[in-house]
Amino acid sequence: MMTFARLVLAYVAHGVTAAVLAASGHAEPWQAAIRWWTVYGSLIDAGCLVLLAMLTRREGRSIRDLVGFDRTRLGRDLLIALGLLLGLGLVGFVGGMGTSLLLYGNPHHAPPMGGLPTWAMVYSIAIWPLLWGFTEETTYNGYVLPRLRALSGHSWMAVAIVSFGWAAQHIALPAMFDGRFMLYRFLSSLPIALLAATFYLRTGRLVPLIVAHAAIDILAPASVMFAPPHS
Repeated sequence: MMTFARLVLAYVAHGVTAAVLAASGHAEPWQAAIRWWTVYGSLIDAGCLVLLAMLTRREGRSIRDLVGFDRTRLGRDLLIALGLLLGLGLVGFVGGMGTSLLLYGNPHHAPPMGGLPTWAMVYSIAIWPLLWGFTEETTYNGYVLPRLRALSGHSWMAVAIVSFGWAAQHIALPAMFDGRFMLYRFLSSLPIALLAATFYLRTGRLVPLIVAHAAIDILAPASVMFAPPHS
């Protein structure tokens, strides 16, 4: 359930945003909601954290237990995070360019960002990446991956299922019903998911992944922060 919960929540959050925009008088609210995905993405995180809290409570645990934060290892975790930032960033950059070139004939296609009011862009840089990186890593690696490995008895199968569900989430970020765009989002996200899941399975360290993930997600919206805002 949790492997694909964020995909479902992504469509729900987009729909809620479209409903708000429709109530505000937008003629094409679903289309207008597309540029808001780095803002309404926090609704996905909120729903996911509620589910994780319920599921871990049934196990007599908490979300904090999934993270495994250890103050004595913080310095080492931050150094590992730096390496992951470079590694995951490179894989994401090359994978995104290659997929874009394959599907669009140019290496520069990317999900729509920018064109938001200033407050929304600041939120997309200062808040969204931190919550997103924490919740995604905790969901797919901290919660789902070890349980799928225990259920299946195969590490490779657990990594494959988690990576598929993780990449599938991105077809709805944002929710554009365009087959080529959806395929682009899935394929460009899959290598990062595979690398992150493999790292966690081998090390059991979630904090470095959270830090690196959040840093990567800060860089993308930051690159368009000075796009002309629209109210």
